Parts: sequence; C-alpha cells; structure tokens
Amino acid sequence: MSNNDIMKKLRVALQLRDDDIIEILKLANFRTTKTELSAIFRKDDHPNFQPCKDQLLRNFLNGLVIYKRGPMPKKGESN
Repeated sequence: MSNNDIMKKLRVALQLRDDDIIEILKLANFRTTKTELSAIFRKDDHPNFQPCKDQLLRNFLNGLVIYKRGPMPKKGESN
C-alpha cells in the first residue's frame, strides 16, 4: 500500500476535506497548498499525479495526533 493510498483511506475514514488536511498539517508546522494536496489524491495514471512523500505522511500523522488529542504538555507541567 502506497502513502497515497493511506492518505486517501484516512481522508475518507475521518471525513476530512482538503481544508481540514491543510489545517492538520499546519499543526505539525508543515505547509502545503490545495494544489499540491489535490495532486496526491489523483489517480496514478493522471498527468498531474504526485506521489505522497514520507515527510508529508509523517507530518500529517503527527498533526492528526495533535488535532485529535490536543498539544502535548511540556515537560514539568502536570494535567
């Protein structure tokens, strides 16, 4: 399974729109545009298809943790 397939499945399972994914990536301090994002969701035979790089998937997953759980408390802080 490719990174593109993983991103597609997560987008459908979590019912995320492109704006939501961009906001999640911002939580991990990773910037991307709607154009770059739409290129990874295209079919692999489309001329504008781009493979999803490991860095994008990694930052999306890190941002998703923050999006769902909230930011990690700093060391020395108690909840």
